[in-house]
Amino acid sequence: MTTQEREDQQFLFHPYNVMLVILLFGLSMLFLALTLAYAYTRYTMNISTISVPFMFYVNTLVLLGSSYTMILAKKAYVNDDTTAYQNYLKYTIWLSVLFLGLQAITWLWLFKMNQVSLATSTASGYLYVISFVHLLHVVAGLPFIYWFLRTARKVMVEPVSVLVYFSDPEKRLKLRLLTLYWHFLDILWIYLVVFLLVVSFF
Repeated sequence: MTTQEREDQQFLFHPYNVMLVILLFGLSMLFLALTLAYAYTRYTMNISTISVPFMFYVNTLVLLGSSYTMILAKKAYVNDDTTAYQNYLKYTIWLSVLFLGLQAITWLWLFKMNQVSLATSTASGYLYVISFVHLLHVVAGLPFIYWFLRTARKVMVEPVSVLVYFSDPEKRLKLRLLTLYWHFLDILWIYLVVFLLVVSFF
């Protein structure tokens, strides 16, 4: 068994990984329940559908960009590239904050234009609830990314501390878990946008 295979096996049964799997499974069931409830309500009550806001597509690109920078940050970590590692973590935070800002602007614009409000229809209520719950999980992940960036800036001041940081198996594990969580949020958002788009046609 190679070193990489041993690491993968240890990662698979690590308590942190098990907890993440349980968390992601729970989130999957939550959003599946919300989307199925929306579809059920839509067809049984024959309520009007809503168009997917254009900014949702823009935010999809922003989230994909943040996921890509997380991949690059992980790659920089593996390559012991201190500057690139910190920069890509910083870019991920910026893109995530941009996602939050654009999401807030989208909601405000919809309210202002009276296109979608909580009083418009039951469908609009589902739109806000589903997108807001997703946003909360993006917010929940940001402190962990900031912690990685803050720790890296604090520790990476001399060659010895840099070596210790990059060779720490626990940090490598946590970065891997955080990257998986961020990819999951991307996939979840794409699922939500595609779901809302498909439902709007029927």
